[in-house]
Parts: sequence; structure tokens; C-alpha cells
Amino acid sequence: MPQQRRSRVLRTGLVAATAATALILTGCSGSSDSSNNSDSKSFTFTFATSNNLKSPYESLADDYMAANPGITITSNPTPNDKYGETIRTQLSAGNASDVIQTTPGSGDARGLVPLAEAGFLAPLDDTATKLIPTGSESVFQFDGKTYGQPLDFTVAAIVASMGTAGQNGITEFPTDMDTLYADCTALTSQGKSFFAVAGGAAPNAGLLAQAISATRVYAETPDWNQQRADGDVTFADSQGWKDTLQTILDLKDGGCFQPGVEGGGFDAITNGLAGQTSIGGFIPSGAAVEIAAAAPEQADFKIQPFPTPDGKNTAVLASSNYTMSLNAKSADNTAATDFLDWLATPEAQQKYFEYSGELPVSAYQDMDLSDTIYSPVVDLLKNGDYAPLPAGVWPNPAVYDALSTGVQGLLTGQNTIDQVLSQLDSAWGQ
Repeated sequence: MPQQRRSRVLRTGLVAATAATALILTGCSGSSDSSNNSDSKSFTFTFATSNNLKSPYESLADDYMAANPGITITSNPTPNDKYGETIRTQLSAGNASDVIQTTPGSGDARGLVPLAEAGFLAPLDDTATKLIPTGSESVFQFDGKTYGQPLDFTVAAIVASMGTAGQNGITEFPTDMDTLYADCTALTSQGKSFFAVAGGAAPNAGLLAQAISATRVYAETPDWNQQRADGDVTFADSQGWKDTLQTILDLKDGGCFQPGVEGGGFDAITNGLAGQTSIGGFIPSGAAVEIAAAAPEQADFKIQPFPTPDGKNTAVLASSNYTMSLNAKSADNTAATDFLDWLATPEAQQKYFEYSGELPVSAYQDMDLSDTIYSPVVDLLKNGDYAPLPAGVWPNPAVYDALSTGVQGLLTGQNTIDQVLSQLDSAWGQ
């Protein structure tokens, strides 16, 4: 279904995101011998996770098995911080799962374009192709064939507990930085923090920077990535990227992060938001639904845009961030391909929305979001004040890796802003 495109929306592609949401430690996946024949009644399914809550992907698999007796799906949830490296190793070794969660484009380690180019993925049918948002074919396809089936339309901003905010005297989410810093000071005095950040996990450090870049870079220059690709701009010369990284240092100095942020894991976010010691986290929108399951009923999670310097020109990042791909060695596994076809149905799309909180890629434009977690960003989505996460359209995973590890270095004091920007420019050319 065509994705709405407006003047301030980047048209060059969609995102690679990061952060799935459940930390279930597990061993490596492996394709069963039955995966390579058309009579197969079983298949394996690998997806990224970041906490100990049940993944929406596992719930979808359970529903499919319940509706299709005789089909067996072996789920292999894999920690998010090593997910890209893990599936690449498995694909190279020939023991990857039949169905694999990937991301659009080339900018993430799990990006489907380089995996398809390497021959690891099987082309998908017209069912997947019809779901690709108009104008975004390049990040779902390689050599004219589709290798990733979009599933979601994710808003990557801040997941915030407005219930926790209210309990601490914050009646409205701050829209400008002065108000945010004042709120951070008040919370610090009570032993709490405005944000919980997994600074020790590179993917979340990268998400932190990208969420801030929505207003510092892409609100003013929505085609910045294309300008970088054309060689017209660099990270080192970009005031928007300098401001993005400076904001991270200012947030830390202003007491906006939890103590020990540089070593925090994903549990710092889950525990902080569910335990009501922090108000918000830089995580995908669907995480609100999962964390809400472990939080008090009054937590009242909402998706909020990151404050701008003066409260004006607000924007968020939003795009299709997650795709389903088929292992090339499993191209004739009918059970696996039938599952992918089912994921494209209105029934499965609705279930995905209920389980994950992510908007369904095929229907989000027609949904009434006024009474949902998305209510604060409804107008931004309607007016096109959003851009895709940049990692999806960056040329290789090294750029996002440089951003993620660079932000970690900022948090520990081992990097300067100029060093991080220089590393991003170097990675762009790799």
C-alpha cells in the first residue's frame, strides 16, 4: 500500500532500526533437514530480542501454529546487540533459520540488500512486493527482486510514561530544551531520571543520536542523506550533526540520564520505565506495548517527539523498520513461504499491531490513532513531519556502527564530537 509522501519526508528509503524488544538468551538457530523440500511441515524462525518479555514474533508464530495444526515453527529469539553479527555468521555457516528478521537497506548489519547480494536470501513473491511503500523499492529489493517483506510502520522517538511524569509534577511532556533541563533537575533531586538509556548497548546509543537528529538535522534538511551521498555535505561540516552530539553531552551533564548510563544495558530501560524511576527511553514505538505489560496500569505510555531548542519545528523518525526474509537454502520450504504470505494478510497485520504496538504497514494511514499511544505524534504523521531513520539509507553498516560506538565514547569521555564526526565520514567511504 503506498506510503504517504509529503514535502518534508525523505524519499530515498526506509530504515534499519534497531531495537527489537525482548532479552531471551538462546543458542544459535539451525535449519532443519526438512526445510529443503516442498513437503516440509516445519521451519525455524529467528528474530532479534532485547528483554525478557514475549516477542510479538513468537506470538504470531504461536497463532499460526494454532490455526494450522501439523505445522511446527521453532522460534530462535536472539539478543539484539549481537543480532546482525549472529545471523551473518549463521548464514555463512549454512545453519541459519528458514525465516529471518532483517531490516530494509544496507545501513545495518542485518540489512537485507547486502545479504541478498551475497546470495544468502531467497527472492520473495508478489505478496511481499505489493507491501513495499511507493518510492522505497531500493531498500527492499536487489537486482529487481524483492528480498524483504515489510511488516510495520514504526515511529522512533521517545517512549514516555506520562503517568510517571504526572506523579513527579510534570503535567506535560517538554517541547523545548529549557523545560526539559528543568524537569531533569527536579527528577534528579528525587533520585530519578528523565531518560533511561542503554549506553552500554551500541544499538541504543545509536538510536539516542538518531532520535535527536530528527529535529537537529532532518527537520531542516530532509534530504541530508542524499546530499551526503552526492558529496555536497559531510558529517564533520554539518552543524546539525554537531548539535545532535552536543545535545547528548548536555543531557548527560544536565542529569537527564540515569546514573551509570555509559554502562547501562537494555534492562536499564525496561526496569526504569516499568519501575517508574525514569520517564522515557529512546526505543521503537512498539516497545511501549511490551513494557506496559510489566508496568503499573497508570503508567500511560505515549510516543513523544524529542524537544527542540525553542519548541518549534518538531519532527520524528518514522518508517518501515522490520522485514521478514527467507533463507536462500529454504526457498522450497512451503511451510515457511506460506507463513510469510499469512503475515501479509489483514488478520496478521492486526495481530501484529496488537502484539507489538507497531503500526501495520498496509493500513496505518487509515487508522484512528487519537486514543492510542501515538496520539502526541498524530499530527506529525498526518502532516508529513517525519523522516526515516537514516541508517536504512546509509551505504553500509559501518556508518551506523561508527555512530553507535562514537556515542558510547562520548558518554564515557573517550571521544570528542569532532572525532565521532570524522569517524562517520571515514565509515561512509568504506
